[in-house]
Amino acid sequence: MNLLKLEHIQVELGGSTIVDDVSFTLEEGEIGCLLGPSGCGKTTLLRAVAGFEQLTGGAIELGDKVVSNGKAHVDPEHRGVGMVFQDFALFPHLSVEDNISFGLRNASKQEKRKRVGELLKHIGLEGYGPRYPHQLSGGQQQRIALARALAPRPRLLLLDEPFSSLDAELRESLATEVRALLKKENITALLVTHDQQEAFAMADKAGMMYRGRLLQWDTPYGLYHRPAHHLVADFIGHGVLLRGAITEDAKVDTALGMLNGAPLNGLKAGEAVDVLVRPDDIIIDDEGALKATIAARGFRGAHFIYTVMLADGSNILCMAPSHYQYDVGSTVHLRLNLDHLVLFHAGYCDT
Repeated sequence: MNLLKLEHIQVELGGSTIVDDVSFTLEEGEIGCLLGPSGCGKTTLLRAVAGFEQLTGGAIELGDKVVSNGKAHVDPEHRGVGMVFQDFALFPHLSVEDNISFGLRNASKQEKRKRVGELLKHIGLEGYGPRYPHQLSGGQQQRIALARALAPRPRLLLLDEPFSSLDAELRESLATEVRALLKKENITALLVTHDQQEAFAMADKAGMMYRGRLLQWDTPYGLYHRPAHHLVADFIGHGVLLRGAITEDAKVDTALGMLNGAPLNGLKAGEAVDVLVRPDDIIIDDEGALKATIAARGFRGAHFIYTVMLADGSNILCMAPSHYQYDVGSTVHLRLNLDHLVLFHAGYCDT
């Protein structure tokens, strides 16, 4: 059953279209994520779902009820939606217990105490009820902000860059914990982030926005391995678009050689294409048939990411374990690990 449904929604602010013809659904209990560069409209879309922005077109449904369209607009406080902000927004003068129970206005003291205890246990902060926000670390404050939003058991939880103020390692681990908690509580959620690892750690479904439009709504695996647009391929993961041409026998002629297994989708012989090549598609192997030159090297801890230059001057990326170190300017041999090809019309990047 769809808990959240967006149909061709449009939001204008100051005479400019910020969200343009966006449609997607979230099933009950699913976690969705909106990715994209700054200014792409993802936070405005989230605010429209919450009820803080009016639609200029389309409709938003929560459960079986229309909460926004050109005629109707249900106020935020009547939507049964929780929200977690990037600045946590905890009340500094209230204890942890009082912060979490703030939204339980109609509950008895006993009910509040029970719910706060459940949530503190869920987030691994049992016994922290009497403390105040300034006595907590950033990660602990974020857990409390999440528990406060979950306390009234909202139908839908919205999270706006919730981990952006935390360090990278804590962001990913906390995202995994938050996913587990949302699943335990069976809460449907929609997350906005620019961090791909955060999205991959949390989301069942994810979409990339660009200039107000949703380019693709898919699983995180689908976004990475089956990008539907140049911009999705460019934004999700590391990768290079390598120019090639379709041959008469339905192969792709590139600087990596003849590639097989391309879904041609109407492409014709002689047509120029761009082939998506990820770092994990290329392996440095002394037995490899293809020669290349190391143009640059980036240390990533467990591995290096190398930029290698092919014979025609094209650059691609590849990874190798960090205990194998190749100097810039050295010659290496490459082996292809391209299980499937992702092709785009050459140079096509119109949204």
